[in-house]
Amino acid sequence: MSFEVHAQGAVHVFDCFECAVHRMAPICEHCRVQIIGHGVDVDGHWYCGAHCAKAEGGGGIVDRVGSAAGA
Repeated sequence: MSFEVHAQGAVHVFDCFECAVHRMAPICEHCRVQIIGHGVDVDGHWYCGAHCAKAEGGGGIVDRVGSAAGA
């Protein structure tokens, strides 16, 4: 029961979703955590969130965690 993931011109074959995530998830360039879900892309550099992006000098990034909807 394997499956293929096609990304950036390469084909990767996995037998479980966990292995696919471990292999394919980008790494935050500040804290080195694997980014599972929404990350922040700043000029081609990947971060896990606004805090890490700002720590590396990224500007104009807003982290909406904890804010009220519509605020």
